[in-house]
Amino acid sequence: MKDYAVQKLRNICLLAHGNGGKTTLAEAMLFNTGVLDRFGKVADGTTTTDYDPEEVKRKISISTAMAPCEWMDHKINVIDTPGYFDFVGEVMQGIRVAEGAVIIVSAKSGVSVGTEKSWAYAKEHNAARIFFINKMDEENANFNAALEKMTGTFGNGVIPFQLPIYEADKYVGYVDIINMTAKKFQKDKVVDTDIPSDLTDKVTKLKDSLNELIAETDEALMEKYFGGEEYTGEEIRKGIKAGIYDGSIAPVFCGSALQNMGVQELMNAIVQYMPSPESVSTKAVKAGTDEKVEIKADPAGPLTALVFKTIADPFVGKISMFRVYSGTLKADSAVYNTTTEKVEKIGQIFVMRGKKQIPTDRLIAGDIGGIAKLASTNTNDTLCDQSNKVMLDKIVFPEPALSLAVEPKAKGDEEKISSGLHKLQDEDPTFKVSINVETHQTLISGVGEQHLDVIVSKLKAKFGVAVNLVDPKVPYRETIKKKVKVEGKHKKQSGGHGQYGHVWVEFEHGDKEDLVFEEKIFGGSVPKSYHPAVEKGLREAIVKGVLAGYPVVNLKATLVDGSYHDVDSSEMAFKIAARLAYKKGLPMAGPALLEPIAHVEVYVPDNYMGDIIGDLNKRRGRILGMNPQDNGIQQVEAEVPQSEMFKYATDLRSMTQGRGYFKLWFERYEEAPAIVAGKIIEEAKKNMVEEEEE
Repeated sequence: MKDYAVQKLRNICLLAHGNGGKTTLAEAMLFNTGVLDRFGKVADGTTTTDYDPEEVKRKISISTAMAPCEWMDHKINVIDTPGYFDFVGEVMQGIRVAEGAVIIVSAKSGVSVGTEKSWAYAKEHNAARIFFINKMDEENANFNAALEKMTGTFGNGVIPFQLPIYEADKYVGYVDIINMTAKKFQKDKVVDTDIPSDLTDKVTKLKDSLNELIAETDEALMEKYFGGEEYTGEEIRKGIKAGIYDGSIAPVFCGSALQNMGVQELMNAIVQYMPSPESVSTKAVKAGTDEKVEIKADPAGPLTALVFKTIADPFVGKISMFRVYSGTLKADSAVYNTTTEKVEKIGQIFVMRGKKQIPTDRLIAGDIGGIAKLASTNTNDTLCDQSNKVMLDKIVFPEPALSLAVEPKAKGDEEKISSGLHKLQDEDPTFKVSINVETHQTLISGVGEQHLDVIVSKLKAKFGVAVNLVDPKVPYRETIKKKVKVEGKHKKQSGGHGQYGHVWVEFEHGDKEDLVFEEKIFGGSVPKSYHPAVEKGLREAIVKGVLAGYPVVNLKATLVDGSYHDVDSSEMAFKIAARLAYKKGLPMAGPALLEPIAHVEVYVPDNYMGDIIGDLNKRRGRILGMNPQDNGIQQVEAEVPQSEMFKYATDLRSMTQGRGYFKLWFERYEEAPAIVAGKIIEEAKKNMVEEEEE
């Protein structure tokens, strides 16, 4: 690949709902530029950007992949992102390093949730937007219905630059609105044709609408428009670019990625209208301060680059994907990592096309590439010159919404599982691994069930260990509601020294979560030297409650009386006596099971409110309030038992077609209703019996 100036670079993120055709479009673009001599297909697992074995197996994109190509003396860095919501973290990585987005819409299904999300992601990152209505060659394709929904959803700035031409209900060509010409597809060529008479009025109307949008980008153009003057070709280009840059114009193109129809026209538009890195500046802060600085895409400036993605390759090791924002990154150089405050040695630099690494000796501002084996660099780290330490804004990833426990299929695999999971965590910031110290389970957390399923498959394929996923154990607690006074006596005589410990303890409900131990001993019936042993015995005992073996909380224990023996008493004897008092007293003190309650905030569009509230009520939730948010979104606040929320991420997605999301955190413990407590206690006793039998 030859060297290109910054103005000749285009970083374009492909966004769409799952199965929209992003990967096929990337493949068509590579094919058109001569990079590929044969057109790969998703169904056959032969595309460039879906190269991971999981992607080939599932026939969907899971990771964001690069597809750089050269077109019209420009370099287009095509960034192919997944469309399924479980892999939203990958989309965040892709859109972060792009100036422009091509949002692909199916001509059959029109605007879907994924389209709305794609628009929102692009808008949030100030990326210029172009639409490509795909699958025009398929049965039931309806360009007009898709367009109507797009303008209804995203506004009148969404305007066709092409209108499809049909012959015998078959998509055969398009009308070019800007140049008022028509083209027809003939095998691998595009030939001139006449504008069909039935489209003339529509074409004229669209041209007028486009002229009006162009007029709004510049005062001089506005005057020309109201004066009834024609724009020059240069003015049209300038107005369209300005409108696309500020988001007031979102052109619509159409075609079929699979048949490679209309793709070249889309590529021409990317080169002509989409912003280069030079036209966009990036914000950063000086390391260790709050001072904001503006980073310009100048190859001669100080180096600033962002690592936006990490690939855990079992053969090559860690690959860090980066985007240069200013300066030039050279092979065999040293850079400073502002995040870890360490100097990194840069070895070989390469450009990635799918899994293929194309070596290069340098990458200038605006370009995207990869480096292998950086020792202390992770996703979201800033690399820069030591003389100019700055930090770029980090990508904000969604928090995991679903946690499941991992159980090894084979004994002895625990270490390999832990190592593999941590390597996968380095690769995916939306995936977290943790160990619950109480239940001793390894928990994996992700965006959804499909996400965790892919993690488990990768664990087996890359690291050779198989696991089962099960619901996490709920960390219940036990407490007491009544006050009781009980005796604990440990007396043993067996030749020589015996054992003697005798206590009277009052147990009652305490106001602190931890055990509160007091003593009200009169007359030295239990010497002070044994009081710590009594407390220690109780502390060891409260680890297991009397109902279901869960830890006991809010317990106050007061040592009120007892007796001792000059020779036979010992610390151990008093510890045992305290434990005996605990075992005898707690069943009489109104023991109760407590369940963890989570605070939940659910964000959904207005029209799903009824379903969401009904569902939370079914989960034994208490609705605390409803608060209107921006863009017709409502926030529902509730408190719900944690045990009812394990699969909520999946259920919420199906209830809202993927439009809803939620946040959840632990709030407090509350007494479980009798019917619920009964089931939990029964289950716990069954498990205890099974463990004893083992």
